[in-house]
Amino acid sequence: MTDLPLVSGPDFPIGIYWPPPPEETTAQRYQEIAAAGFTFVITGNYLDDGPIIDWTLKQADSAGLKVIVFEDTQLLNLTRWFTISDDRSVPMSITMADGGELIRRVESVYGVHASLAGYSLYDEPDYNKFDTVGKAFQLVRQRAPGRLPYANLLPDLGRPAGDYPNYVEQFCQVVQPALISFDRYPLLPDPGSFDVNYFANWLDIRDAGLRHNLPTWTYIQSVGTNWYRVPTVTEMRWLINVSLAYGCKGIQYFTYWQPDPARGEGFQPALMDLAGRPTALYQGATTINNGWLRPVGRELKPLVSERTVHYDDPADPPRVIPFTPDAYVAGISGDPVILGQFTGGGPGRWLLVTNRSFAEPALSSVTFGPAVSAVTQFDPATQTYRPVRNSSSVSVMLPAGGATLFRVQ
Repeated sequence: MTDLPLVSGPDFPIGIYWPPPPEETTAQRYQEIAAAGFTFVITGNYLDDGPIIDWTLKQADSAGLKVIVFEDTQLLNLTRWFTISDDRSVPMSITMADGGELIRRVESVYGVHASLAGYSLYDEPDYNKFDTVGKAFQLVRQRAPGRLPYANLLPDLGRPAGDYPNYVEQFCQVVQPALISFDRYPLLPDPGSFDVNYFANWLDIRDAGLRHNLPTWTYIQSVGTNWYRVPTVTEMRWLINVSLAYGCKGIQYFTYWQPDPARGEGFQPALMDLAGRPTALYQGATTINNGWLRPVGRELKPLVSERTVHYDDPADPPRVIPFTPDAYVAGISGDPVILGQFTGGGPGRWLLVTNRSFAEPALSSVTFGPAVSAVTQFDPATQTYRPVRNSSSVSVMLPAGGATLFRVQ
């Protein structure tokens, strides 16, 4: 599974959901997506029949993008409308042989495209769908071994207390995924308000990813609805950097195109508004993706998250791990930060220092421990590491929502 599209290779996957609608699925629009630093698209926004999806893949081919196909009729038959079971007494069921035929059909149509990365087989499955989704994953591995089987998990919202770790664990055991993806949108309607349980959700996802040696992906908020606000560019950057500090290996934006208000959920303009006009969020995402996420993501993608700790968190969020000194970081002072510590298998470490605030800049000092003899700081513009003046401590100045990456040896 390590050789699958998006999961393997050096490039950090940066995706969009809810791409341009069918009438706007053009070469120009897909070049626009690529220019903003995105690397893949998950279909949706009424790209839901064979000819339209085939046309979408052609546009992605020309733009150098990858595509995860979602809501194709064959895929909906595979997991959403039917149960996969060889027990013919199960109502509304198809056999594994039937499921294999559905995979053969999508491969025969879409498999000619270089952009085809994989198939989204279910969005936000609960326990009762794990068996069928797991069988669908098995069928993709058997019939289309070069494709990424994908499903995005529910967040830890409205579930019985303490159930979520078991939910994620059962998904991993039954489905045997190639990665763990989840969505949670913590920027609440009131300006400045924030769902502090977001960190605990990331903690459970991170723990499961490490336990099963799976990369973890997430969706970040790039649209407003009746339940959460339109983020600022700074807030999008903060959600990305918090996710990176928790070991994230793939970022997806929800959404790219503004969903139609007729859906009844109060969707606001996203990176694109309904008329296809780029918003300030598109410009901001372009800067974040090209100037920060793509270069720093290449550094972090092969690394393993060793620990994620919060220094002086003002909200005292549930279950977060407070900073304690170790051989690499002896102390932190100043404004609150989140420290992600990573290992590449050798004696050195990488430290991602993220501003805990999405509203104010931070000035903090990091004192290095006795194991450290040299410190370098990553420069995303040149994609190189530059020595810092003092290997015993460094002052870290971070804009709101910002982060910086150090390598210590």
